[in-house]
Amino acid sequence: MVKTTIQKRERLILGNRACAEGAIAAGCRFFAGYPITPSTEIAEVLAWELPKVGGKFIQMEDEIASLAAVIGASVAGVKSMTATSGPGFSLMQEHIGYAFMAEVPCVIVNVQRGGPSTGLPTKIAQADTMQARWGTHGDYHAIALAPSSVAECFHFTIRAFNLSEKYRTPVIVLTDEVVGHMREKVTFPESSEIKIINRMKPTVHPGWYQHFEVNPHFVSPMASFGEGYRYNITGLTHNPDGFPTARPVAIKEKLDKLKNKITHNVNDIVEIREEFMEDAHIAVFAYGIVARAARQAVHMAREKRIKAGLIQPLTVWPFPDVYMEHMLEQLDLVIVAELNQGQLIREVMRVNTGKTRVRGLNRYDSELITPDQIFQKIREEK
Repeated sequence: MVKTTIQKRERLILGNRACAEGAIAAGCRFFAGYPITPSTEIAEVLAWELPKVGGKFIQMEDEIASLAAVIGASVAGVKSMTATSGPGFSLMQEHIGYAFMAEVPCVIVNVQRGGPSTGLPTKIAQADTMQARWGTHGDYHAIALAPSSVAECFHFTIRAFNLSEKYRTPVIVLTDEVVGHMREKVTFPESSEIKIINRMKPTVHPGWYQHFEVNPHFVSPMASFGEGYRYNITGLTHNPDGFPTARPVAIKEKLDKLKNKITHNVNDIVEIREEFMEDAHIAVFAYGIVARAARQAVHMAREKRIKAGLIQPLTVWPFPDVYMEHMLEQLDLVIVAELNQGQLIREVMRVNTGKTRVRGLNRYDSELITPDQIFQKIREEK
């Protein structure tokens, strides 16, 4: 059983601290990072708490080195994580791509802030949503979770580790400045109540082991350094044995594997929260902190006998194509509320094959979208 300092108790806690404690509860025992507002509290908590459970914390010279260290620790068999914000997330993209290609489990928490460039270190945005999916070059499929509460910071970080270990892939937790810095009451479970998934280990003789074997599940068993298995890891496109290849058949096989282990498991990965969608003609589509305002706006609309509902993707990537296609067929109007100039609205419009109207409600002036603004948009567009 994973040793943890988390006990079943109720506490008033910071969102960033909840992420850190969720990581420890999931079995994270290595963190490498570089301080950056508004994510620094995650590193501060783990610097204090990881040694108590036998873990290691290291502050690296920058975000590039931080993720490199995380990848190395994961390959050595330790559940590993980093945390950053916009500028640091940009610096990590090269190694995020390496983790995808080398199929290295790890968790990256991005506490979003205003951008581009240095932008607004202490203000909120949701403008890294597309970057979480398309930030590094090449063909790959990403997993990204979007918590909207302090409790979800805890539980989603655990889930991020579980998905990362299960599918041998980096997983991103897209939180934001407000969720990261607000305090809410959270009831923490006993460690025995927490579902923990660990990476699949090889059962074959070391002589037969292939670190990137192709199998019907598209996820290869992963031996750690020091366990008696010999293998090669590279960012170059490679054969199942890990050595570089330029054969077209092998290249396609590798890229299909990266795709299929996500696309074939969408039903396991994707989570969506609905409210009042049974008879809704209008839906507000919102994620992260904006979903809280959207929920209140939907309640306001229902009080005025407007049949509105909420669609909150808890997993923003992979995008729930089939689910949204089905919902769009039943709706007259979808309002996509985001703290950016319009990012996930492009995905909603992409899967809209009918005549459903899709409208955006966007705010990117460092302030939150309010319930009143969403409610007024519902009234204007209905």
